Amino acid sequence: MLSIQTYVHRGRHLFRRWAVDPRVHTAVRAVAHFGAGFCLSAASLGNYMLPLSLSLCCSCSGWPAFLTALGGGLGYRLFWGAAGGQGIVWLLLGLCVALTLGDARISRDTPLLLPSVAGLIPAAMGLAFQLLLEDTTPVPVYLLRVGLSAGSCWIFTQVIRGRNPVLEWLAWGLGVLALAQILPVPWLGLGYVAAGALAVVGAFPAAAVAGLALDLAQVTPVPMTAVLVLSYLVRLLPKPLGWAGRLVPAVMYIVILFVGGYSDFMPLPALLIGSIGGSFLPVPGKVAHRRGETGAAQVRLELAAGVLSQTQQLLLEVQEVPVDEDALVTRAAERACSSCPCRKSCKDTRRIGQLPGLLLHKPLLNLDELPIVCRKSGRFLAELHRSQEQLRSIRADRERQREYRAAVVQQYRFLSSFLQDLADRLARRGEPVAVYQPQVQVFGNRPEEDNGDRCLCFPGVGSRYYVLLCDGMGTGLGAVQEGRSAGVLLRRMLSAGYPAEHALQSINSLCALRDRAGAMTLDLTELQLDSGKAILYKWGAAPSYLVSGLGAEKLGTAGPPPGLAVTDYRLITERASLNRGQLLVMVSDGVPEREALRCCMEGTGRTPGELAAAMLENCHCSGEDDATVVTVCLQT
Repeated sequence: MLSIQTYVHRGRHLFRRWAVDPRVHTAVRAVAHFGAGFCLSAASLGNYMLPLSLSLCCSCSGWPAFLTALGGGLGYRLFWGAAGGQGIVWLLLGLCVALTLGDARISRDTPLLLPSVAGLIPAAMGLAFQLLLEDTTPVPVYLLRVGLSAGSCWIFTQVIRGRNPVLEWLAWGLGVLALAQILPVPWLGLGYVAAGALAVVGAFPAAAVAGLALDLAQVTPVPMTAVLVLSYLVRLLPKPLGWAGRLVPAVMYIVILFVGGYSDFMPLPALLIGSIGGSFLPVPGKVAHRRGETGAAQVRLELAAGVLSQTQQLLLEVQEVPVDEDALVTRAAERACSSCPCRKSCKDTRRIGQLPGLLLHKPLLNLDELPIVCRKSGRFLAELHRSQEQLRSIRADRERQREYRAAVVQQYRFLSSFLQDLADRLARRGEPVAVYQPQVQVFGNRPEEDNGDRCLCFPGVGSRYYVLLCDGMGTGLGAVQEGRSAGVLLRRMLSAGYPAEHALQSINSLCALRDRAGAMTLDLTELQLDSGKAILYKWGAAPSYLVSGLGAEKLGTAGPPPGLAVTDYRLITERASLNRGQLLVMVSDGVPEREALRCCMEGTGRTPGELAAAMLENCHCSGEDDATVVTVCLQT
């Protein structure tokens, strides 16, 4: 019977596979561009539509521009009816510009070219509609459309090409301005949902710009800028509010409502939904304080992170060339017919060469399944079997190439994230102060030089401390070498500040590409010396045990070792607290799980040395496999 944890692990594996699948990335981008174009077409000021969809279309190129224009055209038709015809004309001209100049070198060398063209389109079309169709758009609105089209195109272009928190805030403001006009139901305005999320996780300018956008949209008489600004200021209180902080935007809205004497309660549900949902989203970028040489280093790191991120995206967009199965069948027919003694008198040579490639999909192909009658069918059947082997080899090679590409994409993503985090860390003043001192003891059933279980203890960046137990599968010199090499590489990455999960996945990719699947297991504990918390990462490793005065608790479960695949892996993560004197016991797979748990349950009150000695003695660890027990505790 499968447990809930098993389904959770399977779900994680599925999402991780999707995370590096180019088809999933392409589908997500397609939906995002179509939805963005659709939503931006709803933007208006004073009941006059705005060319935000045009701006986004001009900032893209290729099929993203086409999908943006398609979504925007549908939105203009749905939201504005017959009046949306001018918006559709904007998008048609913008699509022509995006397909012509989007990827051209001149647009890269001249950053203001596309924004200028984006501003020219509503200017020319507005004038044409006034002269030919007697459009009554006021001159201020006409000028606003021209300036907003050019400015928002430049903002979208810069946001797409790289991280810039200031421009991201402005882009969010434009998004809220458009979403404010979309109400699936009367009490659920999408603009309020986005504004509530920004008030909870966004920076102060993002919250202020979102409130300003709602006020400009004139969807409520309540001053939303004041509501969102006050909601953000509450986050600056010395004591965090925890879950109550998610209700702050709704509370501030009610306060402003009664102070100002308003009676519009309709935005309240959407604002509450946005603030609750936004607390689960990642925090948007913040402005880094760049000063002197440190600021220059931050800029260089951010540029390097952007280059790696762009390279990763290019690798994800690589389209795989399909296997020409029909050509394999044609080649098989040519080989069979070229050496056939009946080739001069045979009238079916041409028909044989035109057979479909579906024949190769039948693993047990025989003479009865051939769609033609050939006087030398055995010769042709042998060549088809040979083509089947070629097809299997090609598919195996393609699968291997996918593994290589996935590993490279994974590393580019990890390095980009690492460099960006490093750049953000440079702006911080001071690191968390270590409150606890780690006490680690290692016990084994063999001398260290003969033990394939390798234990390393070393400090990380800031207040992090790591305890790593690598178990080289088997015994002897080979197991010792596998455990040592993996341990040294992990130590270097973690000491440099590489995130633990990324470092472990890098080892997994390395094992998979070297055909060293199952060569080792990895058991890593990350200690946070400022809070006393611990994070356990297990990859094929035996469970660990948390021993306290109340008994013992098993942490983690046995799983497959690293190296089985680049994308389909099972990294188990557990969290524990050692700030009250708890003892963490890490064991290798040479210690039977049932006996280890029994010794931990009976070992309450013993010293770490006594507990480890009893575990090694009672668990009969003098056999062929290496056995190691590591005890970890924190002291103030």
